[in-house]
Amino acid sequence: MNALHLKRAISVCAKSGVIAYPTEAVFGLGCLPLNQESVNKILKLKDRPVDKGLILVAFSIEELESFVDFSKVEHNRQEINKSWPGPVTWLVPAKPETPNWLTGIHDTLAVRVSAHPLVRDLCEKLGPIVSTSANPSSAEPAKSNQAVREYFLNDIDYVIPANISNDLRPTEIRDGQSGNIVRFS
Repeated sequence: MNALHLKRAISVCAKSGVIAYPTEAVFGLGCLPLNQESVNKILKLKDRPVDKGLILVAFSIEELESFVDFSKVEHNRQEINKSWPGPVTWLVPAKPETPNWLTGIHDTLAVRVSAHPLVRDLCEKLGPIVSTSANPSSAEPAKSNQAVREYFLNDIDYVIPANISNDLRPTEIRDGQSGNIVRFS
């Protein structure tokens, strides 16, 4: 990815903005997870209720430790570690201080260490970021920056002009406590 695009995306996030960026399977909407104003903007854009919760993507497991308690999924830790970096999202018990605008009504938080080079670059510089598909709740996820623009016109602060890793459906989600698949990829 062009260093200029990465620098611009980082700057936008740091200034409470919302970005659209490619992930493994679809374009995502993202922001800094502790910026409630930015998270609320994403929820409004998607017409998504806050009670559903969101996903955080990160560069490393260590980046997620301030949001989730991996000790509560120790029996599945090897499986989690084996799946990352990669396209598997895990539901892990949230720490008490994790904001409910991230967890929704759940006591878990969806987290993933991404294998997508652009997402990894963003997270290495910013820390974890929100990742939710770039689409209104009733529409198919965007798979190109053009599709993002068609959905949201100029309501996104910055759309990174890059490609998704593949043409798969959204990533698999697994329950960290049971190991069960919640959503197939």
